[in-house]
Amino acid sequence: MNLKSLPLGVLGILLGLGGMVAYSLRPDWLWAVTLSEGLALACLVAFFVLHFETVKAFSSRRSTQMGLNSVLMVLLFSAIIVIVNFLASRHSVRWDLSENQNFTLAPQTYRILRTLPRDVKITVFTREKDPGYQAFKERLESYRQASTKLSVEFIDPEKQPKMAQTYGIFRTDTAIFESNGQTIRVTSPSEVELTGALIRISKDAKKRIVFLEGHSELSVEDKDRNGLSISKEALIRQGYDVGTVSLLKESAVPDNTSVLVIAGPRRAVIKEEQDRIHTYVEKGGHLLVLADPDTQTGLETLLARWGVGLGPGVLVDLQDRLAQGDLTALLVRTFTEHEITQDLTSAVLLPLSRHVTFDEQAGKDWDFVPLARTSPNSWAETNMQGRVVSLSEKEDVKGPLPMAAALSPKKAPEEGKPHPAIVVIGNSTFVSNAFFNFPGNSDFFLHTAGWLAEERDLLSIAPKEPALHPFTPNPTQERALIYIQVVFLPLMTFLTGIIVWRKRRRL
Repeated sequence: MNLKSLPLGVLGILLGLGGMVAYSLRPDWLWAVTLSEGLALACLVAFFVLHFETVKAFSSRRSTQMGLNSVLMVLLFSAIIVIVNFLASRHSVRWDLSENQNFTLAPQTYRILRTLPRDVKITVFTREKDPGYQAFKERLESYRQASTKLSVEFIDPEKQPKMAQTYGIFRTDTAIFESNGQTIRVTSPSEVELTGALIRISKDAKKRIVFLEGHSELSVEDKDRNGLSISKEALIRQGYDVGTVSLLKESAVPDNTSVLVIAGPRRAVIKEEQDRIHTYVEKGGHLLVLADPDTQTGLETLLARWGVGLGPGVLVDLQDRLAQGDLTALLVRTFTEHEITQDLTSAVLLPLSRHVTFDEQAGKDWDFVPLARTSPNSWAETNMQGRVVSLSEKEDVKGPLPMAAALSPKKAPEEGKPHPAIVVIGNSTFVSNAFFNFPGNSDFFLHTAGWLAEERDLLSIAPKEPALHPFTPNPTQERALIYIQVVFLPLMTFLTGIIVWRKRRRL
């Protein structure tokens, strides 16, 4: 047997295929793959050299040339398919055709993903038959494509019980976020929960939001209708550390306070406390005041130092209010252009509110921006005893009136120094457990907290519910709908029937 009689061509093809299979199974065996592919190349080159004359005679035949053209076309088409798949695997494009853009991430999420400081590992314990499996898979795929610092792994706890036991998994549809020794657990595939977990896991130091207590304020620990436990949970999901402080016991606002919240005090804040709050703001602190009407807050003297006042009476709006509701249940639909309100799309319900005033002379060093106003068909009612509300030109204050405002210094602080900011809202009930989940209320509160804490990426991410767009009419719209549905449409149907009946009688 000589070298020419050996099946070098077949051997070369087998070695080449064997190298490809080995690489797909064990990519770490690079030396074996390289050796196999090198031997395959040597065998094929030797085959063509030893059988050159035979190959030349074979290629000169007419049938071979026709067949060669077909082979070349097949190879060219295959090469195009390979190149397209190669580019698609590295530059994939997805189209979200769902009605409510359920699989399109919010701009805030994209900003957070682009600025992730370190790698984050996400382990999802779920089964294919579980209700959250598909939602986790599709949403986390969008996250993974937006950032190379994310790694996602899905584990079936039934098939890998030891892994589930290691992570302490007692229920499926649970995602574990891990980064830099920190671990955060998420049990919902919603974008709000997932992005909130990314925010918390990627930050070593959390901004702290502190609620003032000691004056019968709304409590962040109270889970009843008038409590703020839901607001507290929402702030924690946004990556904040939430606590309380009593300036009756403390000599100053804690240094690590990013935002101080005064939520609906029912008893007066004494002068010593006001001085401590004023010192905190003047040093670059951020203050959020939620003041209800008909309450003696004692904050009037403090706010007057910055030119802000709390107007008398209760706001009444005959136009922008909740249909079938009280005249004082304001439904805010339009907002002034500001960072807090730029992404607000839902109406905000402010039950029983007061308006905010501004003295330009006393607050000459501050920019006063009303965030929301009542309609022109509104006023501040100063006499609610009889509950028969009507505008009194002498006693009441005619609208439109601002019920929320933001203040910031006109002069920019020196570089490296904190930037003070104040937001005053004439209502605290809208963030209570009874109203926090109303469309727009949670967004407005979280936007305000994000602006005050100077955390622009932590602004609220509206949850994407099923494609349901509820319409909340004001009283004028409600009356128009009643006239159209109850009177106009039945009347038009009746008249059309009469006309058709008369025409048919004449035939």
